[in-house]
Amino acid sequence: MLARTDGASFDVLVVGGGATGLGVAVDAASRGYSTCLVEAHDFAKGTSSRSTKLVHGGVRYLEQLDLGLVTEALHERGRMHENAPHIVHDLAFIVPRYTWWEGPFYGAGLKLYDFLAGKRNLAPSRMLSVDDTIAAIPNVARDGLLGSIEYHDGQFDDARMALALALTAAEHGAVVLNRAQVTALSRSPSGALTGATVRDTESGRAIEITARVVVNACGIFADEVRAMDDAAATAIIEPAQGVHLVLPREFQPSDRAIMVPHTDDGRVLFVIPWHGRVMVGTTDTPMPKSALEPRALPDEVEFILRNASRYLERDPTREHVLSVFAGMRPLVHEGGIGGPTKKISRSHKVVVSPGGLVSIVGGKWTTYRRMAEDTLTRIIEVGGLVDRPCVTESLRISGYLAREDSSMPKEDWARGHGSRAAEVKRVCAERASWGGLMHPRLPYPLGIAAYSSRFEMARSVEDVLARRTRALLLDARAARECAPRVAEVMAGELGWSAAQARASADEFVALAAGYLLGAG
Repeated sequence: MLARTDGASFDVLVVGGGATGLGVAVDAASRGYSTCLVEAHDFAKGTSSRSTKLVHGGVRYLEQLDLGLVTEALHERGRMHENAPHIVHDLAFIVPRYTWWEGPFYGAGLKLYDFLAGKRNLAPSRMLSVDDTIAAIPNVARDGLLGSIEYHDGQFDDARMALALALTAAEHGAVVLNRAQVTALSRSPSGALTGATVRDTESGRAIEITARVVVNACGIFADEVRAMDDAAATAIIEPAQGVHLVLPREFQPSDRAIMVPHTDDGRVLFVIPWHGRVMVGTTDTPMPKSALEPRALPDEVEFILRNASRYLERDPTREHVLSVFAGMRPLVHEGGIGGPTKKISRSHKVVVSPGGLVSIVGGKWTTYRRMAEDTLTRIIEVGGLVDRPCVTESLRISGYLAREDSSMPKEDWARGHGSRAAEVKRVCAERASWGGLMHPRLPYPLGIAAYSSRFEMARSVEDVLARRTRALLLDARAARECAPRVAEVMAGELGWSAAQARASADEFVALAAGYLLGAG
């Protein structure tokens, strides 16, 4: 595919295959603009596969009275819920109460949350008694418990959503490439951007892609692309790290989540059921520089365990942790780092350079669609494109199945494939071994490795175990133990030699060590 793109010309070239870039590619392609997206690694390799897995308005921003940010996110939450029902679903959250004033305080705040969501509200919030609270979250700390408040937000699988967006863009005519790294930006004699030099990271071959508009959607690495355009550009991204711990389901055995309203640093903490496990997080630690594979700091792990234990009857310890993962938020420093203002924005911002580079920075998963729409407004201006209306408010995401559709998969692992689940199962049935589990502690059939290689652009064992499935996050030890089996299946699909298969498995085993606490 990369070779066929050499010398090709597009209306829009998107650099970056996370939530932001994929959203831009979907919007541009669905409007009829010729579109190419290039990703240096794999789709959602960075921040976009390491979120809290929530599609939400941001309850904690209510206390800051940032009602505009909350309202926008709540409306976008509703659109994701409607457009990708196979990936996004409703999740009830329980806020335990231990003092009398928490009832009216949080109750009023969450009624405001309901009101701001408007007709797209998922379900109304309500007060629960002590008994109902214990029934909803059996492992809740019971000493002094007065009851709780229940509210609703959305949950999703972020990496599956990213892949679905890549497939959606391709279905609308976009060329979507992973393992394609931009090494330089191209210019006309007048200095205007005309495209980029892109290197195939597997073969090392470089090609030229021309475009009327180049979009920088590289998240925490956006400043690096801005520097390619202008070496004197002021850095505006300040990364902040968020860490999550994954525990056995026994620490929250029901289908509801817990929202801890007060932690040591004033943040909220979530205890969330996800793919048969429990995920706890997150932190908010300023970091000096961006990293593709960030690692949890010891203090962050202890912070999560300590604060979760205050609200859980059975306390989690380091020995219970199945996996630990970290992601970096691309916070925007308005005015630039080192500028006169210290204001950090958690909203998104579209910046256009004098040379015409369109950079979309900041934001979060829930607002990816709105971010893309705002970016297209500037793309049309910069590229002099014919203005065509945005259609993504009601655009069904690839694999769409209505919630009430009888063909909606019952298995949790298959649901994210939506309408493609039957084809996934057909591939898994091609060989007897493929129908069995990758590992006894994981829910995934081994044949998913074949399907992902054929139809989902998986190019490494990591792609399959970290993002096409979520094995690495669900149980890092189990994931690394089945890496050789996955590599063997992929070798047959991708024509790898025995040495190539071994190398891909070994690379993943080394990576997985960073998702374990202690010696592993």
